[in-house]
Amino acid sequence: MSGFNFVRPAGFRQLPEDTKPVVSLKGLTKRFGKVVANDGIILDIYPGRIKALLGENGAGKSTMMSMLAGRYQPDEGHIEVKGKPVRFQTSKDAIAAGIGMVYQNFMLVDSMTVAENVLLGQEGSFIVNPREMEKRVGELAKQYGLAIDPAAHITDLSMGERQVVEILKLLYRESQILIFDEPTAVLTPEETNSLFEALWRMTEQGKSIIFISHKLEEVIALADEIAILRRGRIEGELDPAAIESKADLASKMVGKDVLLEVDRSEVEIGEPVLEIRNMNGLGLRNIDLEVKKGEVVAIVGVAGNGQKALVEAVTGLVKPPIDTVFIMGQPWRKFFAESTWNRSMCYIPEDRLGLATLRNQNLVDNLLLTTRKGFAKGWWLDKKQAEKDTIDLIEKFDIRPGRIHALAWQLSGGNLQKAVLARELYRQPRLIVAEQPTQGLDVSATEEVWGRLLQARDMAGIMLVTGDLNEALQLADKIAVIYRGEILGILPTSDPETTSKIGPLMAGVVE
Repeated sequence: MSGFNFVRPAGFRQLPEDTKPVVSLKGLTKRFGKVVANDGIILDIYPGRIKALLGENGAGKSTMMSMLAGRYQPDEGHIEVKGKPVRFQTSKDAIAAGIGMVYQNFMLVDSMTVAENVLLGQEGSFIVNPREMEKRVGELAKQYGLAIDPAAHITDLSMGERQVVEILKLLYRESQILIFDEPTAVLTPEETNSLFEALWRMTEQGKSIIFISHKLEEVIALADEIAILRRGRIEGELDPAAIESKADLASKMVGKDVLLEVDRSEVEIGEPVLEIRNMNGLGLRNIDLEVKKGEVVAIVGVAGNGQKALVEAVTGLVKPPIDTVFIMGQPWRKFFAESTWNRSMCYIPEDRLGLATLRNQNLVDNLLLTTRKGFAKGWWLDKKQAEKDTIDLIEKFDIRPGRIHALAWQLSGGNLQKAVLARELYRQPRLIVAEQPTQGLDVSATEEVWGRLLQARDMAGIMLVTGDLNEALQLADKIAVIYRGEILGILPTSDPETTSKIGPLMAGVVE
């Protein structure tokens, strides 16, 4: 599901031959110990253009952008702004040079208004009265076609509206180069359309956009140029007009053919492994949901609409209202009192480096986090067997680097997610709660995670919580749309009309 419904401005891709880059990366190299994260990066950013940056997990995208945004300093090479060498010691230096970044985790003060957040920390802002602040921000938003109420408080805004505030903060600082890191991860299809139109307006004003995304259909639709980063080096740049298909772009990115499809073979549907009955509380209202063995039920919605509370209530992180959650036929409290380490429930959290793993422990110890009872012999822990099984899982799931003593934080996002998935499937669960299992993963890792989850249907029912509508449509049998703590509809993916119904429900529109 693309959700896109816009027409790109005519002639937008044309660039005069005498145009000079506004920013140039000249041989940037960055090392972390023996690991070379970026190796001689050469890249030009032109005014009025959108350059998409693609690369597998661990390719070096974040390191490269962190140097451009002033968070890291290069070990070799330098950055030029308008032809002059610069050296950023901090992010403030980069902002002063006109470079700003919109991060995935927004940095806003919830109790303040939109206008107050935009002007927070700006010189002279302390003498501006609220009405004048709102007028300034309102005019700026109107200039770029950004729909926002300057007087609204952050706490009352959707995730898409909060992102608009982050963008306005950079525009108010007159940033000329704006970096967006996975900006559509928290947006509805309609909000994605609005964002893209705003980005085009920015380029019409001469601003440069760097767009990082793993959603290839967005890259093809939006970008003027596509730079491919592989193993810390720029492998080449592409014209989106020359891309034949999403699969074509995926293969160029990873250096091999990627199918971008999964085997959705039919499996036998069994008894319910999860039942939620009329749950009210924890910010949730009237939740009724059922997941059966062999079935994938996806929960979709804009981030912050109750998904977190629902996951926590099912997985044991918080106590749900009594007699509302039943797992494998048992009431919630009885299930957790008697549950075993295997043939039970497993949880794949969104926070793979915080909640799912111990960042400073190796793969063996991280395997033991949820499987320890399986290696216990009385008071003793069979560490040697755990090491053998970890080696087998590394090989089976192709986890890189293939060393059992690699620490969690040393793995790329895709490899760490494969390690978490390997550990949890090792437990042979009957219920799997998978929360944003491919968020931030490249197409190759995403394809592998999808395949593993679908294979697991032979032994388990899956509650999939995802912000990726394409993922929901690819994997799920049913899609439950959640809005402000309430499931507004449960739609079968076999119905061709389901695709068109999801977007409005995510925005709270019920026919």
